[in-house]
Amino acid sequence: MSIRKIPVPFFDTLSEMPNPYRHPVKSIRHLLENEPEGALEDYQHASEFLYSYRGSPDTFSTYRREIEHFLHWSWLVAEKSLRDIRREDIESYVEFAHQPPKAWIGDRNVSRFVEKQGAREVNPFWRPYVLQKPEVPYSLSQSGTQSIFAVLSSFYNYLIQEEYIDRNPVAQIRQKSKFLRKTQSQKPIRRLSELQWSYVLDAAEKLAASQPDQHERTLFILQALFAMYLRISELVETERWRPSMGDFERDLEGNWWFRTVGKGNKERQVSVSDDMLAALKRYRESRNLTPLPSPGESTPLVHKARGRGGITSTRQIRGIVQQCFDLAQLKMKEDGFSEEASQLSAATVHWLRHTGISEDVKHRPREHVRDDAGHGSSAITDRYIDVELTARHASAKKKRIKPD
Repeated sequence: MSIRKIPVPFFDTLSEMPNPYRHPVKSIRHLLENEPEGALEDYQHASEFLYSYRGSPDTFSTYRREIEHFLHWSWLVAEKSLRDIRREDIESYVEFAHQPPKAWIGDRNVSRFVEKQGAREVNPFWRPYVLQKPEVPYSLSQSGTQSIFAVLSSFYNYLIQEEYIDRNPVAQIRQKSKFLRKTQSQKPIRRLSELQWSYVLDAAEKLAASQPDQHERTLFILQALFAMYLRISELVETERWRPSMGDFERDLEGNWWFRTVGKGNKERQVSVSDDMLAALKRYRESRNLTPLPSPGESTPLVHKARGRGGITSTRQIRGIVQQCFDLAQLKMKEDGFSEEASQLSAATVHWLRHTGISEDVKHRPREHVRDDAGHGSSAITDRYIDVELTARHASAKKKRIKPD
């Protein structure tokens, strides 16, 4: 076993990944010192499977991570080809994924490859697994475990369709309950409190006031994620979608809408509030543009800090938002809100979408919020309505332990 050896990334970013159908894999010697029998064919099929998700960047990233982790284990630890994996191997892998070797765990997210003299080279600081918090030991969440089962099952079904294998070892696991917990009720939506959001927004506003050339963009990003419930992928340029100023459109009644393409490659229109329209005007004026976009305007929605065009990296968006989270956390601690500040440390960019939806369902018809958010059904939107939970807790609040 090569368990002590730190694996290299097996797959590049979507923009750098060659078309495996046009350019079949000739060798994987650059990935492995000792290549298990069948590994080359494994890699070719895995590349084709991942490439089929090129129209959905978020799905591609999730599937790439899970397939890569699994191939690392299969080839380096179990020393088996995908064809030789059995049900018991999947169980062993899930146990491994809960506690990978320390050498395989990084303390921060870094790029997989770096550019050196025009060539793509492995980033020596990259690791397959990453600590969510450097001070807390690595652990695999329930959602992470669910992702393993979902992605690997889909992958093996694909391999069956390609007649590469004849069975799905993931589907053969009957006792997934020992890995996956069942919950009695829906988990609460992870979002910012009103206080946390006010501090985060204040941090962005102060950055914009002190460094407008750089941070008017920061402020607009936060406002768009919150006010229009955008996903991070809806702000960046991809092969399927290039968000532009012209995606803000005014209808015949003078109402403004934002057109976007979201999860599942579905196009939707998002209603633009007066506050969001004011935020757009401020952002455009900071870029020396007219207050409002003209029909069909091709100016990138979120411009690069250097160079032309729009931002193409979700990681860059995450870094911009994280800076505001960090500043807000420090300020909250200074102001005596230590507990709320500590909770803010767990926040991610997606929480802004959750927060915007959660605030709006308090006073907007849920059907309106559903359509703006791009939810497939009202049942998904209902998860953001916590009136029943609030009432349930209120009825228990004065429950006594010691009788009078």
